Amino acid sequence: MALPRILIAALRGGSGKTIVSLGLIASWRKRGMAITPFKKGPDFIDAGWLALAAGQPCYNLDTFLMPADQIHLSFSHRTLASDIAVIEGNRGLYDGIDLEGSTSTSELAKLLKVPVILLIDCTKSTRTVAAMVSGCLQFDPEVNIAGVILNRVAGARHESILRKSVGHYCALPVLGAIPKIKAEAFPERHMGLVPTPEHTWADESIEKAAEMAEHYLDLDRLLSIARQAPPLIPTYKIPPNPPKSPLAPPFEKGGRGGFRGISGEPPPRIGVVRDAAFQFYYPENLEALEAAGAEVVALSALADPGLPSLDGLYIGGGFPETHAQALAENKGFRHDVRRLAEKGLPIYAECGGLMYLGESLVLDGVTYPMAGVFPVVFGVSKRPEGHGYTVFEVEKPNPYFRPGTQVRGHEFHYSNVLSWGGKAEDLAFRMTRGIGFADKRDGLCYKNTLATYTHVHALGTPSWAEAMVEACALYQGLLSFSRPLPSVV
Repeated sequence: MALPRILIAALRGGSGKTIVSLGLIASWRKRGMAITPFKKGPDFIDAGWLALAAGQPCYNLDTFLMPADQIHLSFSHRTLASDIAVIEGNRGLYDGIDLEGSTSTSELAKLLKVPVILLIDCTKSTRTVAAMVSGCLQFDPEVNIAGVILNRVAGARHESILRKSVGHYCALPVLGAIPKIKAEAFPERHMGLVPTPEHTWADESIEKAAEMAEHYLDLDRLLSIARQAPPLIPTYKIPPNPPKSPLAPPFEKGGRGGFRGISGEPPPRIGVVRDAAFQFYYPENLEALEAAGAEVVALSALADPGLPSLDGLYIGGGFPETHAQALAENKGFRHDVRRLAEKGLPIYAECGGLMYLGESLVLDGVTYPMAGVFPVVFGVSKRPEGHGYTVFEVEKPNPYFRPGTQVRGHEFHYSNVLSWGGKAEDLAFRMTRGIGFADKRDGLCYKNTLATYTHVHALGTPSWAEAMVEACALYQGLLSFSRPLPSVV
């Protein structure tokens, strides 16, 4: 399979990878090209910006969360109808969680045989830049570093020295030199860029990134490098007429024979809260719910007066603390969530969704009431309370994960628990990696509601979507209630 592709990497986080990736995607899209964006690592904010620039979802590629064959399969299938794939790396090129760098951007680059463009922050450096690039070339010769982009260049003289040094010592093409750019167009929040739903000038920022790329990058040469990527050997049968926006197996709608059409009944309806407060969802997770037979219904905890007729509810992550007052004032929505949780509606919540299901959220001494499903009062710290990959073992019965299962995920939250009316031993998960909710445990469970700080990815934990839809189908009455839930079979 000839899949034009390119990966933007750097020596560390904060080097400008996202803005360069946005510029490439937006510029090539203006030329009429169809671009499939990817983000290496468990990221939501950067992925949201990349999706906005490309005009289609950005998918995550992560060698910790998902097996290599699923990464290969997802990437290959989703690029079938694209002209080019742009992958944004994370952290430094060789950074990972172990000595071997098994979760690094470099390992992903080798897995997908993708040319790497190394973005270098050249602040107060000249010849040393060539030494850093040379070190990256020698560190792992199997990584195809195909070119360099110089970033934060001080001026014409600085650029000239850098270009000569890289060309002489590294024998690599310099594919662009970007001057220092004011940060106003892309303000940062926490560990990344501000989420796109939180401001109205996102399109203007994308246009500025495109202008930057068109002015300072060699777009034609970068495109040529992407087209020289070696073929990927397919690991599955390619359909004769691939869809315009393909879903990766096993997430083709209806491809797994879910509950759609049982006894002529409509599919179970799962509400997904997607607004400025709750916006962190892997697109693969939503596609997996649909593939398992659900109808996904978009909701807003900020604008909707209450919940419609539903068979399940999914509340993802986000920043509820930035919308605490609006969430508190929407009493109808909060009360419906609590009422239906009491009734046994299947509810799955991650991170920000967990906070919303608590009793209240305290910010600067002001208490904002939340849905009140769990007796938890949350606060927010200035530093991350949990950040990084997680692994938990399921120890308690719950609607969505079998006891004894080990699940990999990711947590990133600034919130902390100020008070809680429960016991750690009652939590469903035991953390073997990560912080979790309390005392190295996570997974608050009440009736058919499960809330956790960990985000799971459907490519790494495919049973999650199937269990969610089955619980919703049981609630809806599509299946016999004598059939046990997946967690206790």
